[in-house]
Amino acid sequence: MVNDTIRVQRSHRSIRAFTDEPVADDIIDVLMDVVAQAPTSSFYQQRTVIRVADPSVREAIRQASGQPYVGGTRGELFIFVVDLYRNAQIRAEAGLDNAVLESSALFLQGIEDTLIAAQNLVVAAESLKLGTVYLGSIGGDLRLVIEALKLPERTFPLLGVLVGHPDQNPTLKPRLPQEFTVATDSYPRFENLHTALADYDEVVRQYYDLRDASRPVDSFTRQIEAKPGLGRAEQEAIREVLTEQRLALY
Repeated sequence: MVNDTIRVQRSHRSIRAFTDEPVADDIIDVLMDVVAQAPTSSFYQQRTVIRVADPSVREAIRQASGQPYVGGTRGELFIFVVDLYRNAQIRAEAGLDNAVLESSALFLQGIEDTLIAAQNLVVAAESLKLGTVYLGSIGGDLRLVIEALKLPERTFPLLGVLVGHPDQNPTLKPRLPQEFTVATDSYPRFENLHTALADYDEVVRQYYDLRDASRPVDSFTRQIEAKPGLGRAEQEAIREVLTEQRLALY
């Protein structure tokens, strides 16, 4: 039971190099329609997507991300924003208190809305033979992103997505076997994950060796042991920024 949509989803690869061919405006219109129709928790629609067209704004996003391919003019850059500000305005205009919007539950609902919308865009773009890459790296300097996009309080720049005509053709990255990530009725447990994942570790090593033998990369388990907490976005003071933005206060 495979159709074109499933083929697109099964063949997802992150594309970080794009040609200088622009994405047509009518395609962007379609992608924004797809974003708008994404499911939303409680119909709150707590998300906003910002297309970055100003080179100076894009440069600021590049600086925040620390990734060179985020800058320049190739590909279209979209920032997906958790947005409780709009609903706060509606409530304020009605004379209602907005303390309820400062709960962690409402912020998590906004994250759900925003991520679902972003994935809708990615699937749609790839179905049109465009390449995409998620940019969690914009979290490397959240305050810079907030300033560059003129984001008001009660908003949070969750991630970026680059969309464009691919200028590379990377191989599929091997994912964890489903016995580790899919279960029925209860969480899947293993006596020793290093042992259980030995075959997958070897597949990951071979993948990186084939991609670039001059830059060896460790197995999956070694990456999990060594990498968490080292990335700029993983070291950002997110709790402080959330407090400044009046989000998830309780």
